[in-house]
Amino acid sequence: MEKIKMTTPLVEMDGDEMTRILWQMIKDELLLPYIDLKTEYYDLGLEHRNETDDQVTVDSANATLKYGVAVKCATITPNAARMTEYNLKEMWKSPNGTIRAILDGTVFRAPILVKGIVPYVKNWTKPITIARHAYGDVYKNTEIKVPGPGKAELVFTAADGTETRELIHNFDGAGIIQGIHNTNKSIESFARACFSYAVDTKQDLWFATKDTISKKYDHTFKDIFQEIYENEYQEKFKELGIEYFYTLIDDAVARVMKAKGGFIWACKNYDGDVMSDMVSSAFGSLAMMTSVLVSPQGYYEYEAAHGTVQRHYYKPVTFLPFKLKSIKFCTGTFAIPDIFPNFAPTFLTDEMILRFNGIY
Repeated sequence: MEKIKMTTPLVEMDGDEMTRILWQMIKDELLLPYIDLKTEYYDLGLEHRNETDDQVTVDSANATLKYGVAVKCATITPNAARMTEYNLKEMWKSPNGTIRAILDGTVFRAPILVKGIVPYVKNWTKPITIARHAYGDVYKNTEIKVPGPGKAELVFTAADGTETRELIHNFDGAGIIQGIHNTNKSIESFARACFSYAVDTKQDLWFATKDTISKKYDHTFKDIFQEIYENEYQEKFKELGIEYFYTLIDDAVARVMKAKGGFIWACKNYDGDVMSDMVSSAFGSLAMMTSVLVSPQGYYEYEAAHGTVQRHYYKPVTFLPFKLKSIKFCTGTFAIPDIFPNFAPTFLTDEMILRFNGIY
């Protein structure tokens, strides 16, 4: 059979742990036998990001701007434990955050509905699409560990040198500070992407923040969405018979649990990260979730909606002793035999399984 030809390469962003193994399986079993696959490869595994001082992440995002389409595996965003595990130079920021900032896109995540997988929320009969703002907030934050008593201030220095100061807190002991930001331009892009997607798919659009508490940060999101809706999309929504609905984030969560689905739920970056996992799990599985980053310029990055599956990577399958001989494992079983505690994660074929039979 002649392979499908590709005329333009796509950007391939390899990842970490179990998703790295699974991506290689997908290529070997489902893509390479049928497609003349052309990719520009970038290794976003944590070790390589550390070696390149995270420059590889920036390079992969710029390549996406060049070619227009990218496929990305799940990657590790390191914490303190990962610093020791991988002997990192520093605690590198989220590669997703870096890529999304460069592409200035919105992440749309929707569950894949199939027969046999019934949502845990019984009244959900239609997909709920999460539109996640893909810039700023905690994913591009700056943090300080406060060593002891002192005053923390938020300071903005304008181009002309004038300063605006707001007191954060007078510390009487150790603590922590976090600074987050966003830009009107990015929020506007997010809003237009959500409204346009709602029009294209003919679905209602919900949006939620906590503007009653965050009277400047979250309220700015609310105001920009409302202004763009009224000036650019209100008539289109009326023509299609769809609705734009704003509410507080806690109210939105309560309403979602009672809804039937069939709408887009626009969320700020962190809210979207959390709620997409909740929605996908409630629909049946984190793995059964599409995730695509769409930029205003029409660049697309297709990514995993889940993490690197760390626990399965270090011990993907727990074998029961003495049963390996009698059970016919299909090709593609992942295992680390218990008798090899330091054995690297291995992709076992049927032939390799037979080799372990003598051991058991």
